[in-house]
Amino acid sequence: MIDQQRQQPDKAYETRRRRAGIAGFLVGLVGAVAFFGFFPGLPHVIDVGALLVALAVGLVGRWGCQAWVGRGGRKRGGTA
Repeated sequence: MIDQQRQQPDKAYETRRRRAGIAGFLVGLVGAVAFFGFFPGLPHVIDVGALLVALAVGLVGRWGCQAWVGRGGRKRGGTA
């Protein structure tokens, strides 16, 4: 019974952390592609290098969002 009560907040925490990671990745990916596509002075060609940089920026955004949500969960008494 006690184990079931502990699993519910953990499941909600993991769901919130996963959603934040997905949102962070998508924002970073789209932001980097938009930067390479529309920033004046750069060639307006999305090549393989730009896509790799966009993926890296997306991963950093994912990591940052998950760390931010994890820090907030610990403050409220959640497990991290």
